[in-house]
Amino acid sequence: MKIAVNTGGGDAPGLNAVIRAVTLAGLRRGWQIVGLRNGYRSLLDPATPLVTLDRKAVRGITMQGGTILGTANRGNPFEMPVQRPDGTWTTEDQSDRLVARFREEGIDALIAIGGDGSMKIAGRLIEKGIPVVGVPKTIDNDLPETDFTLGFDTAVSIATDAIDRIQTTAESHERVMVVEVMGRYAGWIALHAGLSASADAILIPEIPFDLESVAAKVRENEANGRHHSIIVVAEGAVERGGKVMVQGKAVGQAEQLGGIGAYVASRLGTLTGKETRHLVLGHLQRGGSPSTFDRLISLKCGAEAVRMVEEGAFNQLVILKGQETRRVPIPQIAGGMKKVPLDGDAICTARELGVSLGDG
Repeated sequence: MKIAVNTGGGDAPGLNAVIRAVTLAGLRRGWQIVGLRNGYRSLLDPATPLVTLDRKAVRGITMQGGTILGTANRGNPFEMPVQRPDGTWTTEDQSDRLVARFREEGIDALIAIGGDGSMKIAGRLIEKGIPVVGVPKTIDNDLPETDFTLGFDTAVSIATDAIDRIQTTAESHERVMVVEVMGRYAGWIALHAGLSASADAILIPEIPFDLESVAAKVRENEANGRHHSIIVVAEGAVERGGKVMVQGKAVGQAEQLGGIGAYVASRLGTLTGKETRHLVLGHLQRGGSPSTFDRLISLKCGAEAVRMVEEGAFNQLVILKGQETRRVPIPQIAGGMKKVPLDGDAICTARELGVSLGDG
């Protein structure tokens, strides 16, 4: 067997642990394991060779952040960015070339590690006859069916630590501090980090917010003798009656969200009269070593993916129920999104603790 593995979309802690598990488990079976550089570039660009994955290549990478194979968020083979002669950009379907190269290289199966965008691509490659096994990676934790995605736990830990540090300066200067975190159109990072760091208000995409409600929480703190407040805002949070704030969109790339933190800080300063600052954590949440939990589930998912290839259980995604691996068909989750349940434990806990969710 010759197995290819790739990493696509935004990087996340835990990717290298999956690559190591796939490599070692595959080598134990006498298979050849190769890596695709920067998403699918190794199958689309003749100048980008396949990466031979052996024991030496993956030694010591479990604890490393990022991905030794590189990644791409503008690497959809069905919509590859192409520059026209006049300098403008468009997209082109290069999937047939990818499939042809896949077969020329004698690759038997692809293990695709990625989030919602990567699984959409995987679903379309399946339709073209490519045998795929998927592994769920995204710090946003928004893939359906799986309880956790690789990288989420680390991102929450980083965000929580940052908010903890903001607390001390907010208290020293008696300020309102607004912290914008990632998560795209789901509020998992904001909710979990905000709760863990004792935020006063948490604004998530699932609950359109009213800034007057958030200002009321700041005034309540003041009345109770607490002269600083911490507001955590998911990048996809939306004001009631408003729209998601988008910074831009490059050809062949998803929308770049951002700007809501600055907006909330500016408006809260006006509504409360308090000195208000904002901080965007941004790509800091993707960096550094994976947490113990992310290392463990990444290794489990990589090993399970190899077992699935061995069994011929293609066109399925490894998922996690608790800490145990399960399998679901990739078409069942491709294009879907797991939102924060409004009746879930985390939301109920926030309300019991008196955290403002912007809707009261």
